[in-house]
Amino acid sequence: MERIGKYEVLRQIGEGATATVHLARDAFAGREVALKLIRPEVLGDPAAGRRARHLLATEASLVGKLAHPHIVQIHDAVVDDGQGYIVMEYVAGGTLKPYTAMDNLLPVERLAEIVFKCTRALGYAHRLGITHRDIKPANILLAAPGADGGDIKISDFGAAIQLADQTRTQVTGIGSPAYMSPEQVQDGPLDFRTDIWSLGVVLYQLLTGRLPFEAATDYAVIYQICNVEPPPPSTFRAGTPAALDAVVARALRKAPAERYGSWEEFAHDLLQACREAGPADWRQDFADSGRFEALRALPFFTEFSDGEIWEVVRFSRWEDAAPGARVMRDGEPGDHFCFLLAGELAVEKHGRILDLLAAGDCFGEMAVIGRNGHVRGADVVARTPAKVASIPGESLRRASDACRMHFYEAFLGVLCGRLTAANDRLSAT
Repeated sequence: MERIGKYEVLRQIGEGATATVHLARDAFAGREVALKLIRPEVLGDPAAGRRARHLLATEASLVGKLAHPHIVQIHDAVVDDGQGYIVMEYVAGGTLKPYTAMDNLLPVERLAEIVFKCTRALGYAHRLGITHRDIKPANILLAAPGADGGDIKISDFGAAIQLADQTRTQVTGIGSPAYMSPEQVQDGPLDFRTDIWSLGVVLYQLLTGRLPFEAATDYAVIYQICNVEPPPPSTFRAGTPAALDAVVARALRKAPAERYGSWEEFAHDLLQACREAGPADWRQDFADSGRFEALRALPFFTEFSDGEIWEVVRFSRWEDAAPGARVMRDGEPGDHFCFLLAGELAVEKHGRILDLLAAGDCFGEMAVIGRNGHVRGADVVARTPAKVASIPGESLRRASDACRMHFYEAFLGVLCGRLTAANDRLSAT
């Protein structure tokens, strides 16, 4: 079996002008990986070899730094005179590129969810001082084959610039002209807003099956990027909500200061556009992205990382409760706890109201904090239409160490708050 370094090569899974990509096995770690190998003839060319080594060195500098569920993990890198390769997490679903064709477009809610997850991942990279600089459909991977291939992963941070060199750019050889911002094609200073532009181009292309700036030559494309306003996506895809047109338009403002001022703002507007202007069957619940945003907004989850919140999204159960419905019953065993996301609940005992719960409150956590089986001590009844997220105790016990630790830390905060409130009530009597 062929080997590249310590990796057993299983088969080639892709190729480009400068590199081939192989599925390989890391026997030591017991996992399959994607290994991108620079072609020997590229390394032997003075100019191309220098550029390839630069890209590999950039990715090598990020080994172990980008720990996010929607960013491809970089495991290893080798850069020397004779060989150059990068070893990454293997993502089986392929890229978004096939879904930019007019006859193979994704449903609006699916592509909006994908772009939302990209905003969170790139926002995480920005907080680490990293600007990707080459966002395009070919660098966004699906976790599994097919249009419904689950999560996404952003790859290829070789063109990235970091906080120490945020003003450095390069028009030729780094980045794809069709996705470059005006400041990038003009060799200007760059920051996270150039990635906002590029992701706006991706959103436009996923919506319409065409690029916002199209011409016969790269120079003509660059002229359009700097001087022409593209038609809104709804021009080419009937039924595109006007609010989504507005999101794309703001991401593609020529002046960086007129684009979104933060990734959080971009994510918020995208989510709101889908909630307020989307079809009725997905307006209220924007798949996993809406759930992520709902949990991220709760004070309970302040100390959780994005990755930990996505973990909670996956193992939580979400339900609507009509007025009068019992969310928990007095005397019944329970092994889950809940968060009230909307509406009002009453904690009752023998028909007497003990407490009122508002959006953001956690309840039922004693079922998982205690070491023994837990019996509910009161009814929890919906007073208004309510939305509740439930966390099974068994799922929490199987969660990652960091996620579980943050839950127990937050539980302590909840219990301290309740004790303080109880002491205040006693001192007032």
